[in-house]
Amino acid sequence: MNVRQLDISRRTIAVAAALIGTVSLAIGAHAALNMRSLDAAKAVSTDQVTGSLGQTSRLALVIGNGHYPDATAPLTQSINDARALSSSLRKNGFDVDMVEDASKDDMVRAVNRLKSRIRHDTVVMLFFGGYGVQAGRESYMLPVDAVIWKESDVRRQGVSIEGVLNMMKEQGAKAKLVVVDASRRNPYERRFRSYSHGLAPIGTPDNALILSSASPGKVVDDGKGEHSTLVSELLNNLNAQGSSAESVFNKTRVAISRASEGDQVPTVSSSLLEDVQFNQAGG
Repeated sequence: MNVRQLDISRRTIAVAAALIGTVSLAIGAHAALNMRSLDAAKAVSTDQVTGSLGQTSRLALVIGNGHYPDATAPLTQSINDARALSSSLRKNGFDVDMVEDASKDDMVRAVNRLKSRIRHDTVVMLFFGGYGVQAGRESYMLPVDAVIWKESDVRRQGVSIEGVLNMMKEQGAKAKLVVVDASRRNPYERRFRSYSHGLAPIGTPDNALILSSASPGKVVDDGKGEHSTLVSELLNNLNAQGSSAESVFNKTRVAISRASEGDQVPTVSSSLLEDVQFNQAGG
């Protein structure tokens, strides 16, 4: 091998080595980039999961039905109540789904949305303001598009409160809170009854707390304020720091009973196994 050939071989080896080094650097940089991308993806995934868990720990479905075509006047308080209560619950850490003037389909879809989000660590609250009717031993929330001429229509067109509670139980909700402001004289019962029966006692499943605006079988007249008597007192008590749900419901019941001199006595039923704090700042 002459000197020229040796020089060429050395240059070839040097070029090859440089190429190998460049490729190695590129592979290393690509691998590092992939690792960073993977770490970022994991971080996003973790944030999404923890955020989702946090958001679904306190859920509320709030329904305010006010404009019933068969009624002589709208229930404006029910709409006001739903809006004010939704705002208060959001401040207390609840993820609220609010529905106004809901049809039967609207109510069914809202209940199904709630069902899909309940987990075993979830505190769930249902509020209904509007007309309610008792059929058999159950109480039904009436949608604004209900067409009712006989008792069987109530079962077919209404949404059972007990049915929603049973769904919460079957989904394994940690605690179940229900507020029903529907013990009103309504335009439907007069078609098949001589008087309004009020609502039936609402069965209380395990770890549940239920507040109804009147005693079973009783009806109450709406006040003339912006909010119903029940929700007005409920909002006052919700704002107290460190109050448990059971304390809030009981204070509401006592305040209304005293203010009405016994004419309106809300019902509270509890099977709670642990305290549920409404105001997170106090709990």
